[in-house]
Amino acid sequence: MSIKEKIGVHVPEVLLPAKRIDPHKWAVIACDQFTSQPEYWEKVAETVGDAPSTFHLILPEAWLHSPDVKDRIRQTQQAMQDYLDTGVLEAHHGFVFVERQIGDKTQSGLVVALDLDQYDYNKGSQTLIRATEGTILDRIPPRMDVRRDALLETPHILVLYDDPEGVVLSEILAHKEVLPLAYDFELMAGSGHLEGRLVEHAGLIDSVINGLASLIEPAAYMQKYDLPNADSPLLFAMGDGNHSLATAKAIWEELKPHVGSDHPSRYALVELVNLHDPSLCFEPIHRVLFDPGEDFLTAMEVYFAEKVSFHPAADMPTIVAEVAKSTPAVQRFGMIQPDAYTLVELDHPAHDLTAGSLQQFLDLYLKSHPDTKIDYVHGDETVDDLGRKPGNIGFFLPPISKNSFFRSVIVDGALPRKTFSMNHAKDKRFYMECRRIKP
Repeated sequence: MSIKEKIGVHVPEVLLPAKRIDPHKWAVIACDQFTSQPEYWEKVAETVGDAPSTFHLILPEAWLHSPDVKDRIRQTQQAMQDYLDTGVLEAHHGFVFVERQIGDKTQSGLVVALDLDQYDYNKGSQTLIRATEGTILDRIPPRMDVRRDALLETPHILVLYDDPEGVVLSEILAHKEVLPLAYDFELMAGSGHLEGRLVEHAGLIDSVINGLASLIEPAAYMQKYDLPNADSPLLFAMGDGNHSLATAKAIWEELKPHVGSDHPSRYALVELVNLHDPSLCFEPIHRVLFDPGEDFLTAMEVYFAEKVSFHPAADMPTIVAEVAKSTPAVQRFGMIQPDAYTLVELDHPAHDLTAGSLQQFLDLYLKSHPDTKIDYVHGDETVDDLGRKPGNIGFFLPPISKNSFFRSVIVDGALPRKTFSMNHAKDKRFYMECRRIKP
């Protein structure tokens, strides 16, 4: 077995739009964005018109349950065939080095294909490629309808790897200026600048493969994550697009008995991004309870027992400052009520993450209190404002540390839902590269 096979990486034949194609109209944002804002997609349709575009190859999830969804799917499949027949797409064997301008930062990524036989989205997975949050199984069948008869895939999936020293991309960055330029343009709707360069040289491809393999070298892996063994290493953790990758996996499992292992649907095109890329911002997602029972605080004390302690806080800035000191050993979160701010401390809790420790209790409480509702909110001001309203309790949580992210997935499995948010909607990946998934 080659190193590539051991680490689940496949060197793809990437299809990119021919030079005559307008890239500004070709690239559109991930289909699972702006699902409650169909006007965004209507504006995209107006911008693109009849020009060749990934917009014609995808089904925006704003329309996933529309009455004409089957016709829309057929139209995407016909567009795929048309683009293949008319030379809209040109083939390049290798990786694509991608630089995306996000605000004042540049995100560096690498488009590769991953082996779906090395991925399992189910709870408790020990595969090289794993989900970071729970996969909602009901979301997969409608997406399978979109992919099942598709000739092409185009990815919005971001997959993270943990490389604080920047080993994986070091050689590519050293030779960046001599790499052939594939595209260089402004994305639509104010979503920044996108540049891609072809990585076709065997030596550079090998440098990436060897760099990724070094991240799960047993001795280094055990030391890095403070583990007793490296029997089932985690190399790739989902960042964005887990349900899309889960759909690709489900289709592959459906096909595999009929086509054998040597088939293009065994692989999925993704963009790999270093967890430590300076552009990646892990924003915490806070919680608000509406109409908790009078027994709520007592229930919390009983659940956490001797591990929990409560400390009055003067105001929201104090909560923010104190929660920032949270550690895996002593986790801290803020509790915001109409008449009080409280710092809650958990001493050596069972879960590696503060959000996980709190969510396990909240899930149990909500199950026995059906009249109590929960919402997941972003921003200090929002959770403060909602928590201070009569009948509410807000919970202010710390962000996930990049240094503990992979270990949390390794030790605890997929993170609790709504644990973190990665960048803003307009910063999500745009479709650009394609790959055949039918022979």
